Amino acid sequence: MANFKILFFRYYDRAIAEGITTFSKMGINKNDFTNMCSMPGFVLDDESIRRAGAAMQLTEAQLSELLAAAAAERTEE
Repeated sequence: MANFKILFFRYYDRAIAEGITTFSKMGINKNDFTNMCSMPGFVLDDESIRRAGAAMQLTEAQLSELLAAAAAERTEE
């Protein structure tokens, strides 16, 4: 299974580059985003992932994969 951060930023970078969304439209708390970038093992909560997924126009399969990766990392703690 893919690492949550790798997967998230793959989708995020594509959505930003293609003009699908902006950071401000994602609904992610700035502190959470900073923590995700700088703290190993930090994972967004499911509600934030769903909001970001909608803003990035992820498919159901992509969103499910992202949520599963987040859940897997939470159980590793």
